[in-house]
Amino acid sequence: MIIVLKNGVGRTEAGVLAAELEKQGVTVDFSEGANQIVLGLVGDTTVINDEVVRANRLVEKVMRVQEPYKRANRKFHPKDTIFELPGADGKKIRIGGDSFVVIAGPCSVESREQISSIAADVKKSGAAFLRGGAFKPRTSPYSFQGMGGHGLDLLLEAKKETGLPIVTELMETSQLELFEEVDVIQVGARNMQNFALLKVLGRCRKPILLKRGMACTMTELLMAAEYIMAGGNDRIILCERGVRGFDNYARNILDLAVIPALKQKSHLPVIVDPSHATGLAWMVPAMAKAAIAAGADGIIVEVHNNPERALCDGEQSITPDAFSDLMETLRKYAALEGKVI
Repeated sequence: MIIVLKNGVGRTEAGVLAAELEKQGVTVDFSEGANQIVLGLVGDTTVINDEVVRANRLVEKVMRVQEPYKRANRKFHPKDTIFELPGADGKKIRIGGDSFVVIAGPCSVESREQISSIAADVKKSGAAFLRGGAFKPRTSPYSFQGMGGHGLDLLLEAKKETGLPIVTELMETSQLELFEEVDVIQVGARNMQNFALLKVLGRCRKPILLKRGMACTMTELLMAAEYIMAGGNDRIILCERGVRGFDNYARNILDLAVIPALKQKSHLPVIVDPSHATGLAWMVPAMAKAAIAAGADGIIVEVHNNPERALCDGEQSITPDAFSDLMETLRKYAALEGKVI
């Protein structure tokens, strides 16, 4: 249920009304706009009498929400979610709004020299975050599984060298204590519906990059975000990374249409992963440009200094030189859409 208060109603008066509603067993979330406060009621709202609420002198209108996701719903939170993180060289990184954030780095951390070199290159080209996998979920048990804790240490060394905040994937709850210095925790496509993990991340206060499952609907993605938000963590970045299709011209099918759909349904920032979505390095620039045109808030792209010898996903990784060229192009496209890189 959503309760829109009248113009000019202050936080104190709204708080009194919220307290009365909470006595009936629901949770009330506040969303403050320029002139109005919106109360989002979560829980068993069947106990709430709509007519009684409408009769309150503070209330302008009452709406029942049919979608199963509440906290992630734009009806509950009309304004875009925007948050900031410390970046390199004392700068602030803005997620959402008029910013277009670029996250770049290798699929996997392979060595100190590799991650340090790539980190320096992507920073020079203008990336805001360094990505890299220390723990890797792989389809085959015989494929490279990542360097684990040592790989995470190498990522943190690269962070100290460049100042770039890091994004890396958490695979299970037991690993969480190792992620204390990680800036953004990634939940991969295979773990999008690992509800035990999502509940733990809801109690975590780090931003979460939540990737869409390879065969999951938009609603299922938003419900996964709802699991995290229900625990109190609302700093979530949704990521479209392609879904399974019936053709094999690319690794996956990049669902660009889901970007404006997500922006309409939810207030959370949305980014695109053109690397996993296509699986082919030569397709990445075109899909990165398309992501801007579709309204995305950023991209996460794989960059490797020697893709032919990469231990993981070399075919979809672009070189540092190609990334530098891409960044120059993206700045122009972003400016046309009113975004800033």
